[in-house]
Amino acid sequence: MRGGEGARARPGHGGAGERDGGAPGPGTVPPQGRGAADAPAVPPAGHPDAPLLTLLGLDEAEDAVYRLLVDRPDCEPEALQGPLSGPLVARALESLVERGLASAGRPDTDGTVRYRAASPVLALGSLLESRRAALRQVESFVGDLTERHRSAQAHASGVPVEVLTGPAAIRRRLLTMQRQAVNEVCTLVPTRHAPAVLSYEDNHTEADEELMRRGVTVRSVVEREGLERPETAAVLASCVALGQHISVTDRLPIKLVIVDRRVALLPLNPERETEPVALVVHRTGLLTALCSLFEEHFEKGWRLSGSGDGREATPAGTDRDIVALLHVGLTDAAIARQLGMGHRTVQRRLRALMDEVGAATRFQLGWHAAREGWLDGPARTRSTAPEA
Repeated sequence: MRGGEGARARPGHGGAGERDGGAPGPGTVPPQGRGAADAPAVPPAGHPDAPLLTLLGLDEAEDAVYRLLVDRPDCEPEALQGPLSGPLVARALESLVERGLASAGRPDTDGTVRYRAASPVLALGSLLESRRAALRQVESFVGDLTERHRSAQAHASGVPVEVLTGPAAIRRRLLTMQRQAVNEVCTLVPTRHAPAVLSYEDNHTEADEELMRRGVTVRSVVEREGLERPETAAVLASCVALGQHISVTDRLPIKLVIVDRRVALLPLNPERETEPVALVVHRTGLLTALCSLFEEHFEKGWRLSGSGDGREATPAGTDRDIVALLHVGLTDAAIARQLGMGHRTVQRRLRALMDEVGAATRFQLGWHAAREGWLDGPARTRSTAPEA
C-alpha cells in the first residue's frame, strides 16, 4: 500500500512517502519504475513500514491513516491522500472515529473537517490487552490439548504410570482429568503447609461447580485441621450445598485425585517443597489399591453436611448445626467461625442443650443427638456415600 505514481514524500510520514519496499494498497499504483509483481505484498516484520497495527485488528488503510494522524494533528482528509485514494481515506477515517482511535473536529467555515489521532496508549492499549488475553486463552487451550494428547498416547501405549514435573504440567493434567470425568471424582485433601499446585479453594472455583452441573458425583475426604481455617470452611460449606459428599477425618496419608476409577493423580513425594513431581496412574493393580485407600478413609470419617436452602435457620436448626459440627470434631472456636457466631454464644447454646437433655458431658450430648435423630433433621442431613 506504499508508494504511488507521482506521490510526494511528506515530512514526518511514518507509513508512506518515498520509501519503497511496501506493498501497494487498494486503489494505488506500484512505485514508478518497478512492476507490481516485483513489490512484496507486505513489508517484513521489523520494517518501519510494516502494517503492525493490523495485528490489533486494523486493516492496512486504517493502519496507514492512523500513523499519518499521529504525526499530523488536525489534519484534513485531502492531506492524507497520495498513497491512498480519497474514498479509501474517508472510509478509514470513519472507521477510526467509530472505534475511538481518532476524533473529528467541527467543520471549518468552508466545511472542511479536521481529524486528530487519539492517544496510542489509551486507544491501542485496550486492543493490545484484548489480544494478550486472547493469546493467553490460546496458550491455555494448547496446554490442555497437550495434556489430552499425552494422556491419550499413554493410554494407547498401555503405560501404567506417567511422571509429570512442574506445577504447570500437574495443574493442567488435574484440571483436564476433572473436565473429562463422566461419573465420579474422589479426592483425599490433607492439610499440608507446602505450596499447593492447585488449592482446594481454587479447584472449587475452576472445576467443582462445572462437575456438579454435569451431574458428576464428587466425594472428598478432608482433614479436620482444614476446617479450622475460615476460608476453607466456607468453601466446604459451599461444596456441601452443591451436593458434594464430604467426610472429615483426623489424618490423611497423601493427596489423591481419582477420576471414574480409571485414572489417579498423586504426588511422588508429598513433602517435596521444590519443583513438584506427580504420578498419573492408569488402570492397574496400583489404581485398585488407591481406590481402596480412598474408600477406607471416606467410610471411617464423619460426614459433613449443611443446610442447603440458604435461609436463616430457626433456633432449633442452629442448635442442630452446632451439634452436627461438634459431632464432626470441630472446636467451639471453629464452630463459631463457621456459623458466624460468637465463641461464648456457641458455648452457651451447648450448655443449654446439655441441661435440656440432662447430659453431664458433651459425649453424652452427642450420643443423645445421634439417638434422637438430631443429625438427620432438616437442618443437618447426614450424607451417605453413593454406590461405587
